[in-house]
Amino acid sequence: MTFSLAARCPRTGEFGVVVSSSSPAVAARCAYVRAGVGAACSQNVTDPRLGPELLDALADGVGAETAVARLTQAVRHVDWRQLTAVGASGEPAAYSGDRTLGVHAQAVGADAVAAGNLLADPGVPAAMLAAFAADPAAPLAQRLVDALSAGAAAGGEAGPVHSAGLLVSGQVPWPVTDLRVDWTDGDPIAELAALWKRWEPQAADYVRRALDPDAAPGYGVPGDPA
Repeated sequence: MTFSLAARCPRTGEFGVVVSSSSPAVAARCAYVRAGVGAACSQNVTDPRLGPELLDALADGVGAETAVARLTQAVRHVDWRQLTAVGASGEPAAYSGDRTLGVHAQAVGADAVAAGNLLADPGVPAAMLAAFAADPAAPLAQRLVDALSAGAAAGGEAGPVHSAGLLVSGQVPWPVTDLRVDWTDGDPIAELAALWKRWEPQAADYVRRALDPDAAPGYGVPGDPA
């Protein structure tokens, strides 16, 4: 029902997740980031408790592989779950339980990990990793969007997808990018890419407005009060 990629940018210290699914509001239940700590996904018959638990483990200083291993040894019904995590150091990690749905696969790179279930092709995660790695100088969010598009082009989910989301942490406690297409009968991945293009020029300004509204540019411009 889902394919996703979690990643870090060693150049900026950002963490991010991109995800798409046939289910509604996939990012609300599957994608997790924490500034300075890491990124995680909990998918396939999702347990939304597991993403924050992975981030808690990463915050304690363990690597992603240890964080995932600890969780899979401690929680009930783990055979239904598909988990990914990336922390501030060490390789990312992935886990797919024995009851992961349909064609499923995972792929781990130096700074990113991709996974999917009910896929049209087991090569989808590897295609996402390749697209993510293609332009390391690009903004992390753009690389994530490119990865999701590449996953769809490689076959994506076996059926139509209806939701997608993009979540990125920066140097502040809240996500600096949190964009969602919670349901559409069109192409949620293309719609998410369009949202990112609209958001990208304004993202830094919204952080500045929060930290120092007196000095932030553009505040009070008609049509842009947020």
